[in-house]
Amino acid sequence: MSSMAALKLFRNQLIRNVWRFRSTGQTYNLRPNNVVLSSNVPIRHFAANPNLDDRVNDKNPTAEKLEFQAETRMLLDIVAKSLYSEKEVFIRELISNASDALEKLRYVSLKAGESHDLGSLDINITTDKTNRKLTIQDTGIGMTREELITNLGTIAKSGSKAFLQNIQQSESTNLSSIIGQFGVGFYSCFMVADRVEVYTKSMNPHATGYLWKSDGTNEYEIIESDNIERGTKIVMYLKQDCREYASEDTVRNVINKYSNFVNSPIKLNGSEINTIQPLWLLNPKSVSKEQHDEFYKFVANTYDRPRFVLHYSAEAPIQVRALLYFPELAPGQTDFYDSSTKGVSLYTRRILVKKEAENVLPKWLRFVKGVIDSEDIPLNLSREMLQNSSLLRKLNQLLTNKIVKFLHDKSVKDLDEYMKFYQDYGVFIKEGVVTNDDPKEREDLAGLLRYESSYTKPGETTSFEDYMKRRQEGQNDIYYLSAPNRALAENSPYIEALKKKNIEVIYCYEQHDEIILYQVKTFKNAKLTLVEKEINAANNQSSQAVDLGIDSLSQLQLDSLLPWIESVLGNKVKKVKTTGQLESHPCVITVDDMTAARHFIKTQLKQMDEEMLFSVLQPQLELNPK
Repeated sequence: MSSMAALKLFRNQLIRNVWRFRSTGQTYNLRPNNVVLSSNVPIRHFAANPNLDDRVNDKNPTAEKLEFQAETRMLLDIVAKSLYSEKEVFIRELISNASDALEKLRYVSLKAGESHDLGSLDINITTDKTNRKLTIQDTGIGMTREELITNLGTIAKSGSKAFLQNIQQSESTNLSSIIGQFGVGFYSCFMVADRVEVYTKSMNPHATGYLWKSDGTNEYEIIESDNIERGTKIVMYLKQDCREYASEDTVRNVINKYSNFVNSPIKLNGSEINTIQPLWLLNPKSVSKEQHDEFYKFVANTYDRPRFVLHYSAEAPIQVRALLYFPELAPGQTDFYDSSTKGVSLYTRRILVKKEAENVLPKWLRFVKGVIDSEDIPLNLSREMLQNSSLLRKLNQLLTNKIVKFLHDKSVKDLDEYMKFYQDYGVFIKEGVVTNDDPKEREDLAGLLRYESSYTKPGETTSFEDYMKRRQEGQNDIYYLSAPNRALAENSPYIEALKKKNIEVIYCYEQHDEIILYQVKTFKNAKLTLVEKEINAANNQSSQAVDLGIDSLSQLQLDSLLPWIESVLGNKVKKVKTTGQLESHPCVITVDDMTAARHFIKTQLKQMDEEMLFSVLQPQLELNPK
């Protein structure tokens, strides 16, 4: 069985009939006969007091030593020996545990119909540099003795031993993908601590307080303890090389990085520090422009303002809350060439998973900043899962489609603002067209493109959607021409026949635009056709001789002229012939695929001599006999 298959099996077995919160493994079965609550006995509540001494009951100590389950010892060994560079995640794990415990207390009390005040529901963290000690305390649901043994002493999952043996034997295992996979993120504290003490007391009436302690080796000890408040307090005696986590500044920075938006107040040495609201969870109508401006500066680490704001939520096919910002400032030169996606942070239940999340949005949307929060995303997301997760692919597609629709709606409702955006960021949309392999998604993106045309005034642009509305009767294609500027485009011999029929032509001024439209191929069942190709098609479809007219060269003259030109040009042309597609221009050169020919000339001209070049291109010279 593969490690991922084993992991899925473990999770399925664990969540069956149990309302589970990850990390410390604080688990409480919600079956009615297990909830020991009475409306006549109020839940005792306390405000967390980090200065309170936790003393073991000296009169009647009830102490016992127990050995860790084999699988737990293996996991602890992996954690203790790890050289994992981001050890700071243990703070994220323990805060997430504490938040879960608080949420669970709220839920269980509500389910039991308990209306009494639960007291202060917060997370208290204290640092002690002198004693190299870090304490994280919550006033949540707490644990009984049995739950301590079950959750901190064992991993009760079938097949876990074999799975952990595979991890031990793998040199490339990413510890970030291990921590939390068993619902035991608590063990991450042994990355930084020589010794850990857990003081806990269940929310149940008349519950006994307990002290759980271990050095992370073979055994742990459980002792009855007095003066313990409801909830759980974890005291970590830090290793010498991890003493920085006893520093208030270090802990504050880690909290700001990972846990700024946790649902419960976090107090560090008595001061609340997570005061920034998670705007993505609020009603979009209740968030002011000023709030968006400040939040954008925070998440994007910038000083400009957002140009557009997309505040979005969905429950299917994946649960997601997204708050995305489109920068007001135009991109810098380096932004065009930096293909990494660093714009969005990925959260799950307000906890940061990845600050610069890759593959959550396609690379062409790397200019978008903001936050994406999904409860369906696991907290410990390995690099491999970020690259290969089907869940992330669904998230990527959902968000991309929403962003494209948002921009399309913006172009309809506020064209002026959209055009300002397009002038700055249109090149990214074009990148999206070229790099997208899905024809439907590519066509949706093409709907955002804007070009000048023979119909628009200089400086004005049109969309393919508007072009379609102006097509002539019987016109099936959308025609486009590549030219350096409008003057050359309007005087091009290639569009003479189309202008005569009053058919609109899209003008592509940038070299890459021709490649982009060549890639699009169709838009709403209309084929995108290069005008040079249209000339070839028109000539090939005409089986009759060109109507020379009164002022044209005679057929006798042409029969003499055409062979002579061919003899002079030699192998520089494949053929010389007449055309009826021209009015004012004397001649035109055509090839089978002008787009490919132009690209070939730009890339291969220096590598080939003239004779070889003409033999590859095989151009035709078409004369206007008039």
